[in-house]
Amino acid sequence: MNMAKLEMTVGVFMIVGILCLGYISIKLGKMEIMGGDYYTISAGFDSVSGLKPGASIEVAGVEVGKVERIALDPKSNDRALAYMKIKSGVKITDDVIASVRTSGIIGDKFIKLKPGGSDTYLKDRDMIFETESAIDIEELVSKFIHGKVE
Repeated sequence: MNMAKLEMTVGVFMIVGILCLGYISIKLGKMEIMGGDYYTISAGFDSVSGLKPGASIEVAGVEVGKVERIALDPKSNDRALAYMKIKSGVKITDDVIASVRTSGIIGDKFIKLKPGGSDTYLKDRDMIFETESAIDIEELVSKFIHGKVE
């Protein structure tokens, strides 16, 4: 009887430990179990070179969301569409400018949102029309080497 009580105590302790480890892993990994409280907007870019799903979206240097996915625009097939999950408490104006930037010299790519002066805000599934694409360093160096810099 005493051995069964010891085994039960160890079993409960192990289950609680595994649940705590799972909770900490989710919180440190910044994952959402139930999808979170976000709304989705999209933006079309000529180039999203180096931008990956999960990249941060910033307004005034503050992270307000993540890039959910990147796909080719089904209408034109020559532009990239970045789908962004924005925290529901953050209001983005409809005249915002979205640009793909690099943190540091060779850091990760992220999307910077520069708000405009409009009083109208984007809603779920709306699109940003004003965008600035990523600067491709390799292309610039290639043009400089081959003497085709404008």
